[in-house]
Amino acid sequence: MQATTDLAAAQASAAAMAHVNIAAYKFITFDNIEEMRPQYQEICKELGLKGTILLTPEGINMFLSGPRAQIDQFLAWVRSDARFSDLEVKESYSEEQSHKRMLVKIKKEIITMRMPLIKPELGRAPSVAPATLKRWLDQGHDDNGKPVVMVDTRNAFEVDVGTFNNTIDYRIEKFTEFPEVIAANKDALADKTVVTFCTGGIRCEKAAIHMQNIGYDSVYQLEGGILKYFEDVGGEHYTGDCFVFDYRTALNPKLEPSVTVQCFACRAVVTPRQQLSPNYVYGESCPHCKPEAEPA
Repeated sequence: MQATTDLAAAQASAAAMAHVNIAAYKFITFDNIEEMRPQYQEICKELGLKGTILLTPEGINMFLSGPRAQIDQFLAWVRSDARFSDLEVKESYSEEQSHKRMLVKIKKEIITMRMPLIKPELGRAPSVAPATLKRWLDQGHDDNGKPVVMVDTRNAFEVDVGTFNNTIDYRIEKFTEFPEVIAANKDALADKTVVTFCTGGIRCEKAAIHMQNIGYDSVYQLEGGILKYFEDVGGEHYTGDCFVFDYRTALNPKLEPSVTVQCFACRAVVTPRQQLSPNYVYGESCPHCKPEAEPA
C-alpha cells in the first residue's frame, strides 16, 4: 500500500510540471499518409508541439511534448479520425519540452523489422498486463506454474541503461537482427513462458507475433512496455532506468528524467561517472567513442 501511495504522490508531483510528454502508436491500415502529413505538420506547428511523428502504411507512432492543454487538443484532433479513435497514450512529465524540434516523417514501417507477413492489425500475440507480470515475477512462475523468462527486444545500448532482472539480452544492434537470434535460441526457451518487452510496446508486439509464427507456444508481450510497467506498478523486478529517444535520455521508475546523457557522436549512454572523463565533451565525444589512452 505504501508503494502505491508513493507512486501516486510522485505522479501528482510530476503532473504539476510544465510539459506533458506522450508516446503512442497504433497498427492500422493508413493508406493516405501523403495527404495527412501536412495536416499533422500544421496542427503541431499551430500548437507549438515538439517531437517526432511517424506515418506509415501499417500505422502511426508518435513521441510529442507540450503543455497539457495543447497535448489534449492534439489528441482530440487525432482521435477524430475513426482509425485512431481508440489511440492509447503513455505519459510522463518534464519542466522543459523533451524534444527540440518537430518532425513528421513518412516511413515504410513503424519499427523496421523487414518481415512483411507480420501484421499486428490482423491479430496480436497475447499480452500480459503490468500488474499480472509483477505477480508472476513475485511468485516465480505464471498462473499455470511455468517458469517466466523475460526477453528484451531492444538494442544493446538501450539495455545497458536498465532492464528487468534476469532478463535475456541477445546484444542486438538493431531490431532487424531479432528474428534470426530468437529462432536460433528456440530450444533454450522450450517449456517456459516467454514475455517480450521493449520501451513502449511496439517492438515486442512484432516480436511476439514472429515468435508465435515460428512455433513458440507460450509467448506474451508486455502491454505498454516498460513505460506502462513503471506507470502501473513502479520499478519492482527492474534495475536501472529506461532509455528514451529524447533529450532526457532515460526515465527512472517514477517516470522522472535520470542523470544519464546520450553521446551525440556515438549514441552511447554516458553515466554521471563517465561524464567526468576528459574525453566527454558535450555534443562531440565520450569515453565510449574516444577511449582514454592506456598509460605508457
